[in-house]
Amino acid sequence: MHSPPRTVLSSIATNGVIVALVGMLLFALNDTMGKWLVATYSVGQVVLLRSVAALIVLAPFVWWLGWRPLFKVEKPRMQVARAVISTTETMFFYAAVFYLPLADVMTYWLAAPIYIAALSPLLLGEHVGWRRWTAIAVGFLGVVIALQPSAAMFQSPAAAISIIGTCFFAFLLISGRSLRNTPDTVLVFWQNVMGVVIGGAFALFDWVMPDLRDLLMLGLLGVVAMTAHAMINRALKLTDASVVAPLQYSLLFWAIVFGFLFFGDIPSVPMLIGALLIVASGLFIFFRETQLKKRDRVLPAIPE
Repeated sequence: MHSPPRTVLSSIATNGVIVALVGMLLFALNDTMGKWLVATYSVGQVVLLRSVAALIVLAPFVWWLGWRPLFKVEKPRMQVARAVISTTETMFFYAAVFYLPLADVMTYWLAAPIYIAALSPLLLGEHVGWRRWTAIAVGFLGVVIALQPSAAMFQSPAAAISIIGTCFFAFLLISGRSLRNTPDTVLVFWQNVMGVVIGGAFALFDWVMPDLRDLLMLGLLGVVAMTAHAMINRALKLTDASVVAPLQYSLLFWAIVFGFLFFGDIPSVPMLIGALLIVASGLFIFFRETQLKKRDRVLPAIPE
């Protein structure tokens, strides 16, 4: 007995790689819209309206899940800390794209896995061998090349905002490891609630009444972000994380394309060199950790 023929759309919908790539594209579009909006509106106002729109989109999922799981959560203090870190990281990202091209900011943010690998012995008690320490050193070299440190760099807040923002992003990823049993809906809900609280507090001091076009774009910002999160979560259910995770580096490609199309940004040679070193380092660290985890299932300890 033959199975019914699959349509092109159904094939795409069940292909984890395609779903993940579309999700990354939506994240890049979200970042592009954010850069466009912070040129007119304060970071706090953008985060506030983005979070409100996301909560509206999330409402049916919350209704389906029920209210009890939202308040009966594991590690409540960590949940609050993660929500604060998430909102702070988002605000630093939007502040960074106000000053810098999209590709530059994306390069700094993609260095977060390198920071995590460097901090894992201290924060997670994990062993890091010489191979990963070498990759970490190469990644930091890439960050230094991309930053192009000079006296002029310290006259602008852009570098400090980018470095602090990537550190918050790294801590956000680390905190996610300790909340693996929390449903995605719960995590996203509280992140956006905190976005309303913190974004609203900052927006009070610098509110600009948006016109209809910008109001629709601010709402679309939250919708696109929520859809991107949903597609990545769907991709992780369709295929292994080891396949999905490296696809995050496609964000750099889209950042270069959208930065050029919408803002006329052309990456500098040092930025491209630094980005290549960061991507190579991040991929090596990821695949090395994946290899060690597979070996640890068979042997109690594997020296690096």
